[in-house]
Amino acid sequence: MSKDAEVDMAEVDMKEVELNELEPEKQPMNAAAPPPAASGGEKNGVVKVKVADDEADAAAASKFTGLSKEELLKMAGSPAWVRTRWALLLLFWLGWLGMLAGAVVIIVQAPRCRELPVQRWWHQGALYRIGDLKAFQGQPRNANGSLPGVKAHLDYLSTLKVKALVLGPIHKNLEDDLAKTDLLQIDPTVGSQEEFLQLLEAAKKKNIQIILDLTPNYQSQNSWFLKNESEEVNEKMKEALSFWLKAGVNGIQVHDVQKLSDAASFLSRWSNLTHSISDDRVLIAGTGASDLWEILSLLNDTDLLSSSYLEDFEKRSSSGKELKELVDSYLSAAGGRWCSWTYSQVGHLASYVPAHLLRLYHLLLFTLPGTPVFSYGDEIGLQAATVPGQPAEAPIMLWDEKTLGPSESVNLNITVQGQTKDPTSLLALFRKLSDSRGKERSLLHGDFVVLPTQDDLFAYVRYWDQNERFIVVLNLGPTSHEAELRMPSVSGSQKLELPEKAALVLSTQGSHQEGSMLSLHKLAVAPGEGLLLKFPYVA
Repeated sequence: MSKDAEVDMAEVDMKEVELNELEPEKQPMNAAAPPPAASGGEKNGVVKVKVADDEADAAAASKFTGLSKEELLKMAGSPAWVRTRWALLLLFWLGWLGMLAGAVVIIVQAPRCRELPVQRWWHQGALYRIGDLKAFQGQPRNANGSLPGVKAHLDYLSTLKVKALVLGPIHKNLEDDLAKTDLLQIDPTVGSQEEFLQLLEAAKKKNIQIILDLTPNYQSQNSWFLKNESEEVNEKMKEALSFWLKAGVNGIQVHDVQKLSDAASFLSRWSNLTHSISDDRVLIAGTGASDLWEILSLLNDTDLLSSSYLEDFEKRSSSGKELKELVDSYLSAAGGRWCSWTYSQVGHLASYVPAHLLRLYHLLLFTLPGTPVFSYGDEIGLQAATVPGQPAEAPIMLWDEKTLGPSESVNLNITVQGQTKDPTSLLALFRKLSDSRGKERSLLHGDFVVLPTQDDLFAYVRYWDQNERFIVVLNLGPTSHEAELRMPSVSGSQKLELPEKAALVLSTQGSHQEGSMLSLHKLAVAPGEGLLLKFPYVA
């Protein structure tokens, strides 16, 4: 045997020895291993390996070295690769330009969003009047109301989703005595300046604004003193406006301005002073006038004007047709100016509206274009107590059945406590309407279109741009009606089309299941019922 062969055999024998010395679990597996010898043969797992020199030579020979720099440049400069690169570049830019053109076409053809109107906080929800603090707290008239007592009810007021409380008047006023009337001082029977500022701070945390009523001679039938004292009253009012607005009050109210000499002139001056302090402060005027033109003469000089415009309506036939004409006339005469809706400048809704129509009127006030204004207790149907020959007294707020004391209990169903537990109560309806009024753009500042209906019915649509549309149907008559709703043929409303069916948001009488789809061509409306329906925007 040659020396080379002997070396090769020695290398193989060494590899066998190394494998034999490995522990059994570390030895390589061999599926075709031969069976062990009967006696003293090779151990299990022994693998004999033979490495050929030509395999190593083949591996070395097959190693890839790639193209050199010169070869790459030569290939890249070939006509075929140049044409390929230009084709790919052209395809990229054509694709990019195509996508750009497509995006432009989509943007141009897409419907444009309507510009939102400028709105202040008093446009965005209901106002809640608390004229008599003692009565609001459920206390008898011989007790003292308190500002901390109002503060204690802020959590409840927050559930009503009202934007502001209109408080008072609560300043010092000696009846018909201008010299002893101090618009800068809180009546001590109500509370202190410090307690009032604490109420302001607490209300702010609940996102509730505070409007202070500064009607000067509120203890008297003549709210504005004598005519020859009007200039002195004006100076006191300007000083008080500046003082309270700078102290953090969000707005000022004055009522009975129909008794104020040259009301438009004074209101204009006070409005300018209010806005000079901040554009986010509001001046509200209240008038007992019901004449439309007398009301409109004051509308330009205030941010909001509450009146008795609707009060005389219930003294007449109160048909749907009359209500439709009354509302339409007011909005047309207002000419785009922001309106407010209430039945009286200081009174309670249930004192003017028949009990069977009370829910219907809540729906009306919350869905007309403008700011709804309520008095405390309207949300539970509280009615002013009247004595023949005497002015109505402020009704005591019925918080629970023991509000009037242990000797005079009341029905739990007419209290805040009882109605809070009843999902079908007037309070539940008030909360739902107030929540919708503050959330839906169509109800906040949407367009208003009256629908042609039978005389007992009053129906209208509120819609805004690409938001959900709302239909309100009110039956003020004594009989049921099957309404056939359609859009009027007038300019400006052709773009809005009514669908065949709309979803029911709520019924004031629960005659239909909420969420059900109701036909607008045969819509059943019960006597005294109000319906709120909605349908989506379709491009």
